[in-house]
Amino acid sequence: MTGGTPAQGLRALSLSTQVWLARRLGRADWLERAERPMWALSDMQPVTAAWWRERRRVPGRFFYLALGDSTAQGIGASVPGRSYVGQLTDRIKAEIGEPVHVTNLAVSGATSALCARDQLPRAVNPLKKHPDLVTVAIGANDIAAWDPVAFHRNLSTILDALPPHTIVGEVPSFHLPWRERAVRQANLILHAVAEARGFEVVPVYRATRERGLRGILTEFAEDAFHPNDRGYEVWADAFWPLVLPRVERWKREHAG
Repeated sequence: MTGGTPAQGLRALSLSTQVWLARRLGRADWLERAERPMWALSDMQPVTAAWWRERRRVPGRFFYLALGDSTAQGIGASVPGRSYVGQLTDRIKAEIGEPVHVTNLAVSGATSALCARDQLPRAVNPLKKHPDLVTVAIGANDIAAWDPVAFHRNLSTILDALPPHTIVGEVPSFHLPWRERAVRQANLILHAVAEARGFEVVPVYRATRERGLRGILTEFAEDAFHPNDRGYEVWADAFWPLVLPRVERWKREHAG
């Protein structure tokens, strides 16, 4: 499992702080320099999307449908299959002893509005196949231009279109004081919307927040925003206690 070094983590944290200061001070020259590592990761997006499109060709009786943003795609990981969706897929395969069919509709950079607009229409046909597992984690990209009313509306639209066994991931901790208030508010809204519909919620915020300094220094990619392989493992560990009962139920239903 690939993780970062403390030196890499400090460099990424420094860049993240520089981006924030440049935006606050209106310094376009600082912003351009600080965002260069982020541009490098953005170059991964077409490759990552193509990887997941090819992954849909793998057949399997267990069907996993994922919606979300770059964390589901695996931006920042060594390969797209080390995203939390990929790591969950590997764990499911190990549990059932056969390949897993995965349709990952996540789009890098997706906000809740874009997820509702772009991913839900593409989910119509996969949902007709009654996927055994559905996960959605969205909202991290809403925080920069935070609008709680819009987030509530968009999230309600998304969850109203998904089956009752969908598992919903919280917005993670960014470990940045100027973001935490909006993240906490987003998660309060997420819990209210999800629990009103009977959805289970994954405590991604607590899982990432509890990693503390170790997480900051070793579990983020060079842009200090996306997780690396080890950071995605933290996500997968948080999802797994809710995913495993679905897998065990599937095994009982398909025994023999």
